[in-house]
Amino acid sequence: MSVKNKLALCSLVILAGLSVLPCAYAASPKKSFINDDDRFMALRDAGLHEDAASAEQHAPALAQYDIPSYVDYYRLRSHLQRASNAEFREFLSKYEGSAIADRLRNDWLLLLGKRGEWEIFDQQYPQFVVADDNQLRCYALLSRAYKQQKVASEAKALLNAPRDYGEGCHSLVSYLVANGQLSQADLWTQIRMAAENGAVALAQRLGKLLDLPEKKLSAALEKPASLLKTGPDNNRISRELFVIALGRAAKSDPEDAAEKLSRFSAKLNDTERANAWAQIALQSALKLEPEALVYWVRADGATLSQEAYQWRVRTALREGDWKIVKTTIALMPAALKNEPAWIYWLGRALKAEGKNEEARQLFASIADQIHFYGQLALEENGQKVGVPLTSRPVTAEELAAVERNPNLQRALKFYSMNLRLEGTREWNWELRKMTERQHLAAAELARKNNMLDRMVNTSDRTRGEFDFSQRYPTPFNDSMYKTTQALGLDMAWVYGLIRQESRFVMHAKSHVGASGLMQIMPATARYVAKKIGLGNFVPEQVNDIDTNIALGTNYLNMVLTDLGGSQALASAAYNAGPGRPRAWRAKLTRPVEGAIFAETIPFAETRGYVKNVLSNATYYAALLEKKPQSLKARLGIVVPKGMSANDAEIPDESTNNARY
Repeated sequence: MSVKNKLALCSLVILAGLSVLPCAYAASPKKSFINDDDRFMALRDAGLHEDAASAEQHAPALAQYDIPSYVDYYRLRSHLQRASNAEFREFLSKYEGSAIADRLRNDWLLLLGKRGEWEIFDQQYPQFVVADDNQLRCYALLSRAYKQQKVASEAKALLNAPRDYGEGCHSLVSYLVANGQLSQADLWTQIRMAAENGAVALAQRLGKLLDLPEKKLSAALEKPASLLKTGPDNNRISRELFVIALGRAAKSDPEDAAEKLSRFSAKLNDTERANAWAQIALQSALKLEPEALVYWVRADGATLSQEAYQWRVRTALREGDWKIVKTTIALMPAALKNEPAWIYWLGRALKAEGKNEEARQLFASIADQIHFYGQLALEENGQKVGVPLTSRPVTAEELAAVERNPNLQRALKFYSMNLRLEGTREWNWELRKMTERQHLAAAELARKNNMLDRMVNTSDRTRGEFDFSQRYPTPFNDSMYKTTQALGLDMAWVYGLIRQESRFVMHAKSHVGASGLMQIMPATARYVAKKIGLGNFVPEQVNDIDTNIALGTNYLNMVLTDLGGSQALASAAYNAGPGRPRAWRAKLTRPVEGAIFAETIPFAETRGYVKNVLSNATYYAALLEKKPQSLKARLGIVVPKGMSANDAEIPDESTNNARY
């Protein structure tokens, strides 16, 4: 492996939080370097290791390097914790307006917040452009709280899915509790949500703000059965811990947790009882148990996390209760309620009530958006999914202009060094300032440099100018056509899957070891190769284009056949393994639309994957067949095991009444 590749690998290892011992040798300043790029990689490695001594030996040798801002950044990054405010100001003054300056401002703001240097923080925070750091949002609210401003409602909206708050958000919660902006009830809500998300360490840390007995809280979180045997005592701490223990126990056995709650229900007040049922309902919903809807009804009045709101709707969708779909979406926080998913499903609930005009308006509000819910909304309003008119082609002058762009040149340099993090940062930074015509030109630049993932992602940003040959490319068409034709497989679907899997990066490799265009796992590759008689197969062949397509399409065809020809189920199987969609289907109590099945997949990654693959496939079909398509028809109907799809009829639910 070359020095450059070793250092790139080491950097990924560091960023993943794994052992960095193998990288120490690679970063050594005593090594000889072939060129300045190798020296830069060593400097970068030293910066990420906070190895200031090595960085100070590498940096002077790069005085003439063609990306000086990153030389200075990694030099400063190597002693970030000890850097003075003057050093930060000097860097920002020199490189203000660049992507790396914004990255450094992010680093500096975190240090300023941690140190409580609020005057400088307040000067710098409005200049932070990307502003995607939750800890900084917490520090910004904390700074305002120190100035006696009321920020509790904003804090609660921000802290809605506790996992790992970091110092910034924990400091905010601590201060707001201490000065009375957050109540004990608010803090118990935070602890329940942390426990719900499996953030045990965070729940324990928050518990200290209430002076909770550490052993009792640990028991509720880690050994809930011990608290559920005798039920709660007649005090608030005991009752709240009982509720938390119920939620934790429900992760393994919701039915048993429900039995325990029913037994001791009288010892809880109405709010505690509702919160307890919500804890059990969420875990039951994630297991796709039909009893979950009963539990959700009993949880009326509970304080719900964003995850819980969404799963209450998903449970109602799966059981066909449009009334609960509607009422739950109405109760969602505004930001959540306004997501396309819940706009679409609210429209469906209104349509089920016969409120067709209200539904039509909701569908119309998202029908021009190029995604899964936009396509479904378009069909609800009586149209099929087509391809927008292609804008005029990018001219030679437009392409030449983006080729001269220094930020895009810098991005291409990083990509050539396999530094995708830096390359994407620089690329996206420049896209922020571009017109849609320039986006199309930048996408062509990516195509010219064989970076189809950048082409797709860049073209995806446009809202008025369109070139679907950029958004939905069809490379390796000959190989794809021959393979899919031989199998009788829908080529649009295969392209839709590849677009989601690898964005056409030929040598893409996932964190779990899947490789190539179709992201084949080694064991799957060996299994399929044997099945199709691919003699003398060796793992290295998986990145050969024709071999990868042959293995991936054959495997996809196998799971499609195994799952009754359902593209929704087979897409889920390709991502999560064939056993899981079979188990999810087995939990159905009735036939459901493919869209409802996709919406109620318990794994967030697989849920998004299935939606994106089938949305992609619908656009690909429109391109390849040159006629409008139906996403709803592609999704089909998913039926319980043992029922034929031909026998399944989705009942008319417009008169559905709540059954509980």
